[in-house]
Amino acid sequence: MRTRTRQEQPGQDRKVRWKAETGVFLAVALLGAGALGALQPATGVPDEVLQLTQFGPAAGVLVVALLWPGRIRARLAGALRARRDTAWAGPGRSRTGLPLLLTAPLIIALAAGAYALLNGDGDARLTDPRSLAHPFALIVLAQLIGACGEEIGWRCWLQPLLRTRFGPLAAPVAVGLLWGGWHVQVFAQHPAYAAGFLLGTVAMSVLLGLALESVRTHRLLLAGGFHTLVNLGMLLTMDEEDGTVLPMVLFGGACLLAAVPWVLRARGYGHREPSVAPGRIPAAPHGAR
Repeated sequence: MRTRTRQEQPGQDRKVRWKAETGVFLAVALLGAGALGALQPATGVPDEVLQLTQFGPAAGVLVVALLWPGRIRARLAGALRARRDTAWAGPGRSRTGLPLLLTAPLIIALAAGAYALLNGDGDARLTDPRSLAHPFALIVLAQLIGACGEEIGWRCWLQPLLRTRFGPLAAPVAVGLLWGGWHVQVFAQHPAYAAGFLLGTVAMSVLLGLALESVRTHRLLLAGGFHTLVNLGMLLTMDEEDGTVLPMVLFGGACLLAAVPWVLRARGYGHREPSVAPGRIPAAPHGAR
């Protein structure tokens, strides 16, 4: 049997730690979401305003931070404050915040427009915000908080971790699959509904990952803002919540179409890999926030 050398051990430790961190995060995100969902009726918080399950990923980040406190700053670099490293940046790809936020209403317009046309009546399924059971301003604020509760885990923690392992395109695809699978209740619906939803999560994860690739600050607000705009758009224009298949399939297709320009743009500029050895996870720079 070949004996590990002293030089090989750190690499093996990093590999085990990477898998352990990911496994703990996913387990807590899933179990925490289930527990919070079961707790929601007792809190009296309406689902239309805020779903407590959205804080499952935030709970996962918290547990990982408690278990591996020395790694959390590197993972969350740029989530709120500017990160100091330049390894992720590439030429011509630094101003993506506004285009990212504008992509959310584009997705909704594509999906809602196609839904109106395919229904044969040409009428979109629009909901007047004033007709909702709760003040729309409260719903917007709560949706943003809930979206940030998800995105601090998916885009601000897991995305940077997998980015160093799988690259700029494969990493968001993996995050999108995990993000979609985390919504386990979706898979109790019609298979086409679940497929449309999963296509949407993967496509949105790809465009979010590529858009945030060189963003150095406020990544959480950008990802949470995009997520919120999509949620609000679906609330006001679609009726997929009752399990109707067509709007969810159209939503997934709209997300895919919206992701294509981001993929083409990224291929045009080319991606600069992080300046670390393959498979290694960069340590937090001295003084990083």
